[in-house]
Amino acid sequence: MLVYLFCIPVHIISSHAVLKQILYFRYKSQPVAIKVIQPESASNVSPGRKEKFEREITLLSRVKHDNIVKFIGASTEPSLILVMELMKGDTLQKYLLSIRPRCPDLNLSLSLALGISRAMEYLHGIGIIHRDLKPSNLLLTEDKKNIKLADFGLAREEVDTAMTADVGTYRWMAPELIVLEPTNHAVMKRYNHKVDVYSFSMVLWELLTNNSPFKGKSSMLAAVDTTLKVRPSTDNIPKEFESLIRSCWSENPADRPEFVKISEFLANKLGDESTTEAINPNISQRQPANVENTDIPGTSGSMDEETESKKKKKSTGLFKCCFTSGHDDNTLE
Repeated sequence: MLVYLFCIPVHIISSHAVLKQILYFRYKSQPVAIKVIQPESASNVSPGRKEKFEREITLLSRVKHDNIVKFIGASTEPSLILVMELMKGDTLQKYLLSIRPRCPDLNLSLSLALGISRAMEYLHGIGIIHRDLKPSNLLLTEDKKNIKLADFGLAREEVDTAMTADVGTYRWMAPELIVLEPTNHAVMKRYNHKVDVYSFSMVLWELLTNNSPFKGKSSMLAAVDTTLKVRPSTDNIPKEFESLIRSCWSENPADRPEFVKISEFLANKLGDESTTEAINPNISQRQPANVENTDIPGTSGSMDEETESKKKKKSTGLFKCCFTSGHDDNTLE
């Protein structure tokens, strides 16, 4: 189903040099956010960048969840344009900076963490890994009480073969993704959706401390520390959440819990009635490092991807249309 979109510009929310602008528009009397990629050089967009953009749209058109930003439409002509619901609370990163050095209320931090976990649980359930989970890719409602996952530029379908490594942002990147050796070509590694669980551990740590992971260090030094098993201090983390964070950032991906268990744990702490499965009462107790337990938590520079070494589906011409609706049930697979 095609939707031809006519918007009235209001103002620029934010911009990043000439690579991306986020604009505030109105569509059908509703405020929307429009991301314009390379607004001053649309005709010079590389094939790889365009392919990445089209992959983002394909994935966004498939997902529908209360904690994922709603996709409305997209176009590749005359510019790469992505239209989505407007989140007036801006990013989690900006919110945390605005209240620093204070920390958010504990219940608010846990509620936001639960929203993130449920979004990731949903994505993993349909075979999608995000690969760039971090505060700047998490958007808040105006009252700062609800959160939604955004920016699927590095997301992809999970496969049981090698995928491009060094994808994401170093401070939140899982150790198995990091490539420290200089190279002029894409490095392929075998990894799975547990890379998102590692990234979540850093976001949860930030929500509970309102500090930046590896603060004072360059992105490259943060990457080196991560590969050397260095993690942020948990001295100021409430003890009942320390084991959850430590299990999520475990060196061995198999030791990291699934998001379904993380959601159960957080919902239990919040007394969320929507969670019906029982929670292990000993979940907050630290487990021996050599014991593998995948049933419960507590068991133990942004790198842009231009190409993927995998088979591609032929284009159907979808993205040359003015806009395609993100609300058509036929787009779900």
